Amino acid sequence: MKRVYILTGGNIGDTPGYLRLAVEHIQEMVGEVIQQSSWYRTAAWGMVDQADFINQVLGVETSLSAPACMETLLLIEEKMGRKRLEKYGPRIIDLDILLFDQEIHDTALIQIPHPALPKRRFALTPLAEIAGEVMHPIALKTIDELLVLCPDNSPVHKMS
Repeated sequence: MKRVYILTGGNIGDTPGYLRLAVEHIQEMVGEVIQQSSWYRTAAWGMVDQADFINQVLGVETSLSAPACMETLLLIEEKMGRKRLEKYGPRIIDLDILLFDQEIHDTALIQIPHPALPKRRFALTPLAEIAGEVMHPIALKTIDELLVLCPDNSPVHKMS
């Protein structure tokens, strides 16, 4: 079994409901969800003129390969009604693989670890909550260390 860390998020419609539904689909189609971070309200990144996002990181035990996991996450997004209209645009659900064990992949389908992870506070903060001691396989720093060094100063607020 492999441990995959998946960033979930969205900013259209019933985001808490969509995040809960995403957990159910991931549990059914990817593997056992064994860790869930808190939810975090975060400013939109990349295209800032839109509603805040709610993000969460899941730790999942999977028997899938990294490419099969990514393909499954894309299917879940499609099943939930995600439309890819514009890069960084608003979305019902977004499912990104941040880390897949200590594997490194760089293909047209997937880049693992997620190449922007060290620069995105909205991904590092919930990941650090559940996997702060995990080593980034390229940066060779823990997630906690990457969070301290993160150049992104966007607000990330834990929701109660």
